[in-house]
Amino acid sequence: MEHDYILFDLDGTLTEPAEGITNSVCYALKKFGIESSPENELRFIGPPLHHSFQIFYDMSEEDSFRAVDYYREYYSPKGIYENRLYDGIPEALDRLIAKGYTLAVASSKPEFYVNQILEHFGIADRFEAVVGSEMNGDRTDKAEVVAEALARLDAAPEECCMIGDRLHDIVGAHKCGMLAAGVLWGYGSREEFAEAKADAVFETIEQMVRFF
Repeated sequence: MEHDYILFDLDGTLTEPAEGITNSVCYALKKFGIESSPENELRFIGPPLHHSFQIFYDMSEEDSFRAVDYYREYYSPKGIYENRLYDGIPEALDRLIAKGYTLAVASSKPEFYVNQILEHFGIADRFEAVVGSEMNGDRTDKAEVVAEALARLDAAPEECCMIGDRLHDIVGAHKCGMLAAGVLWGYGSREEFAEAKADAVFETIEQMVRFF
């Protein structure tokens, strides 16, 4: 292979986003008269938001997109910055680049926010491509995000590996014909990755870097 590519999920893989996401979810739910706590809404981290509102609160499709709009009222000015990089991520990215890998981000979060977050934490320059969903709800399925990343990188699936912290990261990558690894410092579990048939599971960032 002329190049090797590593695609990273964002939330729960590169960043610890719990505070901002759960506060934004609680804000949105309150608009519907639903009281919740941030601790109860960690389940929203990872999957597309409108799907989660439908699944966890039995919202109609129309209401789920209204909930996403409310979510963004809090997230855009404040929640996006209630976030931090996992310790060691910038150094890990630099080591992978030094080994010759080309890096990209493939997230179900809107691409507009993904770029803001990467710039905020000073790691945007590590990535050859940054792909997310559209603000209108298009391209939220992980397989669609991964496929778009492949297109922008002009890379073949067999040249790539996806790294993420939830089942849908693994499933989406496999649908596109690429390898996928799960990380345990985010919000997934060994059981979840076993169910998704992850090709590897990393307990630590150091273990991930050494694997490559």
